[in-house]
Amino acid sequence: MKSLRPVLAFAALLTAAQAHAAEAGRTLYLGADLSFANEMADCGAVFRQNGKPVDPFVLLKQKGGNIMRVRIWNNPDWTHYSNYEDVLKTIRRAHAAGLQVLLDFHYSDDWADGDKQIAPKAWAGLSTDDQVRAVHDYTRDVLAKLNAAGELPELVQVGNETNPEVMGGTKDKPIDWKRNARLINAGVAAVREASKAAGKPIKVMLHIAQPENVLPWFDDATAAGVLDYDIIGISYYSKWSKYNFAGLSKVITAAHQRYGADVMVVETAYPFTEESADASPNLLGTDSLVPGYPATPQGQLKYLEDLTQTVVDAGGNGVVYWAPDWVSTQCKTRWGTGSNWENAAWFDLKRHEVLPVMDFLSKTYTKSAK
Repeated sequence: MKSLRPVLAFAALLTAAQAHAAEAGRTLYLGADLSFANEMADCGAVFRQNGKPVDPFVLLKQKGGNIMRVRIWNNPDWTHYSNYEDVLKTIRRAHAAGLQVLLDFHYSDDWADGDKQIAPKAWAGLSTDDQVRAVHDYTRDVLAKLNAAGELPELVQVGNETNPEVMGGTKDKPIDWKRNARLINAGVAAVREASKAAGKPIKVMLHIAQPENVLPWFDDATAAGVLDYDIIGISYYSKWSKYNFAGLSKVITAAHQRYGADVMVVETAYPFTEESADASPNLLGTDSLVPGYPATPQGQLKYLEDLTQTVVDAGGNGVVYWAPDWVSTQCKTRWGTGSNWENAAWFDLKRHEVLPVMDFLSKTYTKSAK
């Protein structure tokens, strides 16, 4: 496999040369994953701007955002959210606000992430051939239904943080790339078919958690025949990554040049306080802080501004914040009452008043001369 990489990298560089020629006209995607929005509304959360209630989708657009990300689970029988009906409602809200939509297929009934990928119950016992068919048909059918409803997404993720093998892998288990490539390519093919049937463009994203894992994964994916995608999505959380901004920058530049794809940070977050609004433990505590970026509203804003500038300087074209709407309410989760993320939301702890962090969306980012 390693012997193929220099050849594949050279071929990718030829493609990248063409991609660079069009960089000036690329869209800079700035936005948020608002998958919790409907649940928060049902739980009684009221978001405020200058003391007045505001719709989070409208606010995202007004503040300068242009993209909203939403996850979809196959059959999440443990929750009423992130199923097709909930996702359709979310996409309608986003499109009505004038936002583009990135639909994130987990191919699971539950969280699929960089630690584990759990196959949907209905697919768990199927052969690889049948799982490939299931991924293709499910992806195609969801997109066809959304198109029929007038809510086709502009971008689609084929898998979420697919560091492990899709539908069954764990971070410590070697990937069977023959199977993995077939499953990923089936999802991509379905997106392409849905796009053609609808007569509307859809960009395909593949998504890996933490920048240090990006180049090894995409090298292996390339060697296995995973070649058809438009965007590389990266989760970047300082708490869980070995890389600082400089390390992230190098990965973005290398990935853009090596594979000829756009590169976005499609998940990130940073706390604005070390305090909590409830007893449910917050995931981003003191151990997530970076020198120079205190856990304050201004520290959170500065982190997002500097991160976005880093992405742009490296040749990337997007930053999407994860779960800025997951505030504390009286609703229960698996981990307690309230939220595990309220100190990293875009709204304060007391009245859910919008914080300065959203100003990063309207800032002008120009690629620095080197």
